[in-house]
Amino acid sequence: MTGRDASHTERPLLFLDVDGPLLPFGQDPQRAPRGTTPDARLAQLTFEVGRRLATLPCELIWATTWEEEANAEIAPRIGLPRLPVVSWPEPTDHHEREDQWFGLCWKTRTLVNWAGGHPFAWVDDEITDADKEWVAAHHSGRALLHHVESYRGLTDEDFTALDQWLRAL
Repeated sequence: MTGRDASHTERPLLFLDVDGPLLPFGQDPQRAPRGTTPDARLAQLTFEVGRRLATLPCELIWATTWEEEANAEIAPRIGLPRLPVVSWPEPTDHHEREDQWFGLCWKTRTLVNWAGGHPFAWVDDEITDADKEWVAAHHSGRALLHHVESYRGLTDEDFTALDQWLRAL
């Protein structure tokens, strides 16, 4: 079973995390500390980020612990419409142990199931090589797992890489 239904387009999916990619946090070892209050982080959001996301040739989907709050708090601040949201299931002991053993991000299995074999890109600060290997072995469609440094957020280079990958499908 997937999170997709008949109303979804057949465009590739882009699973988008909030904390890290859109709201950078933590310290860049090369720079001075930045404000980390919630208001300071939300103030970093711009319509330019939303415009750039909206021009990517894909269906944007929130893949964040913010869940529906991403539509209430993030989407309006960056000029995006309400987006579909991945709901996270309660972890099972079996899958949790297996995922820890493989070194997987807790989101990986759910996103692959949600995509249901359709091409997808995933932007997150928690992606590792283990996630990339697991997706390659368990997802029948094309996938781009794009790691973003949590302290940096999405950059011009990230948008270029995503756009090129999505347009090459």
